[in-house]
Amino acid sequence: MPLALFRSEKTPQQVVQNLKSALTQLEKEHGDQANPKKLEKINDDVTKYLLNTKHALMGTPDQDPQLEMIVQLSSELHAHNIIQLLIKCLCYIDFEGKKYASQILSNLLKRQIGSRYPTVDYVLANTDILDDLILGYKSPEIALHSGLVLRECTKHEALAKEVLTDAKFFSFFVYIQVDTFDIATDAFISFKDLLTVHKNVAANFLETNYERFFEEYTKLLKSENYVTRRQSLKLLGELLLDRHNYLTMDRYIGSADNLKLMMNMLADNSRSIAYEAFHVFKIFVANPNKKKEVLDILLKNKERMIDFLSKFQSDRKEEEQFHEEREYLIKQVKALQRPDETAAAAATAETE
Repeated sequence: MPLALFRSEKTPQQVVQNLKSALTQLEKEHGDQANPKKLEKINDDVTKYLLNTKHALMGTPDQDPQLEMIVQLSSELHAHNIIQLLIKCLCYIDFEGKKYASQILSNLLKRQIGSRYPTVDYVLANTDILDDLILGYKSPEIALHSGLVLRECTKHEALAKEVLTDAKFFSFFVYIQVDTFDIATDAFISFKDLLTVHKNVAANFLETNYERFFEEYTKLLKSENYVTRRQSLKLLGELLLDRHNYLTMDRYIGSADNLKLMMNMLADNSRSIAYEAFHVFKIFVANPNKKKEVLDILLKNKERMIDFLSKFQSDRKEEEQFHEEREYLIKQVKALQRPDETAAAAATAETE
């Protein structure tokens, strides 16, 4: 039985047809010389139909959604390509309509039938949807709505993999650094999710795209924006310490340039930057198979590092683990020596 809240829209087919017609009109009106009054009327209609669709999918305070209606409505939305049309028109829709649209799209992406997610399958068959969601970060009026839906998409491994294999992923390095704080923060959340949620997919991406990725990532670490530097440094530590990223970690800590960068950040005026750098720096020191150029730098700075680390943020009274790690790191630095010296010491020990 159709929901009473639809009033004149008696069936899912009619609901979707009305929404499609209104969205098509809205897109066309913005393509021509816009008539403000006509545009307002169309926008009102779009918002009304979006609200009805939301209620059908998610229910209301007074009425739970009906499974049969959800299935039929979802099928109609896919069949008439409403998801694509809705995302393309998102920038034209009014504020309330944008909110309803993002809620509808997020809800559809969560819907499961058996082992399948029909909307995920739909997006996989229409991957330009993902492109449009990423490009949404270029438009302040829709950036946060696009980001919300994009993250709902990339909760699904197949869609996350699709984004990571698309060249548009690298546009995140631009969006993370935009001047608008809310947009930059949201873009970083999406960026981080892509690199941390689906471990194997992300690890393969980092290994395959190592040079290009870290060329861009180093720019984030050197950014003049404090927030960008701090959150990028913190994420770097997480990525390198994740066992799934062992090959990437091994390659990263084999670079003398990367070590120099971390040593500079370790001495940063910002306590937070220095603290996060500490957690990356310790990976270089703890590595038992250091490259010669890395070992050379550590040995050259050995005494200064021992002195520096002995005093490093010693006022972190409540952080027992940090102090244990710092003491362990100092011990590791003190024990640094060249392989030939290690062999000689071992031979001396055997003869004694």
